[in-house]
Amino acid sequence: MALLPLRTITSAPGALTLDAWLEQLGHELADGNADRNVLCRRALCEICYPGFAANWETAVNDANLPLGTRAALLALDPRNVTLESEYYGDCDDTRYQRVKPLLWLWYSFDRTPLGGQNVDVGVRLRRMLAPLIFKRCGANFKAFQHVEFSFGYNLDVGDDVVIHRHVLLDDRGGIVIGNKVSISDYANIYSHTHSIVEQRDVTNAMTRIDDGVRITYHATVLAGVHVGCDAMVGAVAVATKDVRPHHVNVGIPAKSVRVKPNAPKDLNECLPTARQRSTGGGGSA
Repeated sequence: MALLPLRTITSAPGALTLDAWLEQLGHELADGNADRNVLCRRALCEICYPGFAANWETAVNDANLPLGTRAALLALDPRNVTLESEYYGDCDDTRYQRVKPLLWLWYSFDRTPLGGQNVDVGVRLRRMLAPLIFKRCGANFKAFQHVEFSFGYNLDVGDDVVIHRHVLLDDRGGIVIGNKVSISDYANIYSHTHSIVEQRDVTNAMTRIDDGVRITYHATVLAGVHVGCDAMVGAVAVATKDVRPHHVNVGIPAKSVRVKPNAPKDLNECLPTARQRSTGGGGSA
């Protein structure tokens, strides 16, 4: 099997403009007194409707413009849209309204020509937004397009984490992700569940993904599951119970089929787990 490290790509011809835009946006986001709704609306308007960027307030009230155009312009402002999580009974509205403009910018950017499949700019923008949304975000965070959250503010993310395309991180009950975790395309990680009798009966449970874990393509981790360090949840698998460190679990429901060949003799030997990192503890898993 060949080792294929990522290639280094030369800068785009317009790199200076892209860098300047990200720097400007980062400076504005860093201002604790800035109105995030206005900031995110202006950024989206410049990208999507540049002709109205300087006179947005006038345009949305201009009866000469088609109603559809005015409605689209209004929707650039997070205060004029509702997201699914706002309807949840356990939504902390004070915390959510603080991060909602950033979530709206994150989601909307991915659907623009500037976003889309644009890896470099997209990764850098999301890396900028993540620490302002998450409970904690470590170094070198990398997220690709169309990653979505429930609240965002209940996510604790370690260093060198990679989240691939179309991943759902349902952090209603909280998700703790350790260092060097990789979550592949179309994976779903949940932290809430519903009663089979009464759908409105919701149980939130912290889900923990420890250091070095790989959640692979289309896999699902259910609420309250603890995936031990260096473990793997295989493609399309559904982890309904805890996954032991260094084990590879596959199937529905996911069960252990092997231990990784590089596992230590003591399978409980791990770096501090996501659980311990979140509580300040230490030791092995």
